Amino acid sequence: MTPPAIAAGGGWRTLFAKEVLRFWKVAFQTIAAPVLTALLYLLIFSHVLESHVAVFDGRVRYTSFLVPGLVMMSVLQNSFANSSSSLIQSKITGNLIFVLLTPLSPRELYAAYVAGAMVRGIAVGAGVFVVTLAFAPSLALPAQPLWVAVFALAGSAILGTLGLIAGLWAEKFDQLAAFQNFVIVPATFLSGVFYSIQSLPPFWQAASHANPFFYMIDGFRYGFFGLSDTSPWLSLGIVIAFGAGLATLTLALLARGWKLRP
Repeated sequence: MTPPAIAAGGGWRTLFAKEVLRFWKVAFQTIAAPVLTALLYLLIFSHVLESHVAVFDGRVRYTSFLVPGLVMMSVLQNSFANSSSSLIQSKITGNLIFVLLTPLSPRELYAAYVAGAMVRGIAVGAGVFVVTLAFAPSLALPAQPLWVAVFALAGSAILGTLGLIAGLWAEKFDQLAAFQNFVIVPATFLSGVFYSIQSLPPFWQAASHANPFFYMIDGFRYGFFGLSDTSPWLSLGIVIAFGAGLATLTLALLARGWKLRP
């Protein structure tokens, strides 16, 4: 007999709650540690570069410019880490079978894992924003708060989806680490977190525009300043298209049970 929660379509909420509790029980590691890392980045880069780097023609202080980039970088990296680590741990320990035995559809599995990843990413981003606000108090009132929310939610969902893809593909922890170190970390660090791409030579500006992470961070930063390196509407269109493509691919992989079943 099907449990009432699952029969009522609530099974995915149970899995979502499990995903949230999984990282919340070790919040010192999953939330506090990334917040401290971002704070150290801010202290070092702002101290060294504040008087040497001009962004948006000098209309924004470098430290203020840096804060949204660090917040969004934390959102993206921790959203990815949550879904990818959850799936690979379940595969290696063998308890993934208990998830697969439930009558959850691929859409419900996708929704639960990605929603859990979004909660962690947003929680870490909010923590980074709070602790760095003392260095840029003017950011407490963003110029376009709706854009801030839209790009934070879209970015965390996309990286949660990428985490699922990485978790499906990887069969051991070192493969997952390789995906994170050679794909996710370079893509975030080279997306304009620490600099405006307008300061780059033409070739590297063009290369940055080929990086979808750039549009997530640039659009998010636009929400704070009303200034950006490219049109926020273009950024939003690219982010939505990129996210839709990844979601379609992930749902297809889940439906096939790709690397989930022996």
